[in-house]
This record gives sequence, structure tokens and C-alpha cells, in this order.
Amino acid sequence: MANLTITPLADRVIVEPAAAETKTASGIIIPDTAQEKPQKGTVVAVGNGKKDEPMTVKVGDTVLYGKYAGTEFKYEGSDYLIMRESDILAII
Repeated sequence: MANLTITPLADRVIVEPAAAETKTASGIIIPDTAQEKPQKGTVVAVGNGKKDEPMTVKVGDTVLYGKYAGTEFKYEGSDYLIMRESDILAII
């Protein structure tokens, strides 16, 4: 797991996306251009929450999120997503 020095504000969460699938279940290799964007990742940083709404996710949780949720950014060579906690669909 990454050791970030970034702290998200309010109800924001930083997620490290899981690696995209490179093979199908039957063994067919998927080229980079046809790979689906992952919708699963690990929470690496959590904000303090809003005044009346405490955060329900914590660092280390594996979560599912929408295909177009969050904003992608690179930090020290790694890809991350920053999103609101409400964009997270489920904790696995």
C-alpha cells in the first residue's frame, strides 16, 4: 500500500485503482487499447468528513466505485483517483 503525504479535505477519499485485467477467464490476452477501466481499488487516504456526516470508509478498505467516478492524478509515479465518499458504491 502507498504511503501518501496528501490529505484529502472534507468527504474526499484517495483510491489506488486495481490493475486492469490483462487476460480473460478463457486465457485470451486483452490488448492495452481494449482493457476496461478498473472499478475497484484500495483506499489510501481519507478526509475528516463533513460536520454531521462521519466517514464510513477507512484506509486499507477495498472499494467498488462508478466507471467515471473521481478525478485521476499521478503522484510520485503512481496513478490515483480522488473522489467524494458518495461516489463509492460498496466496500468489499
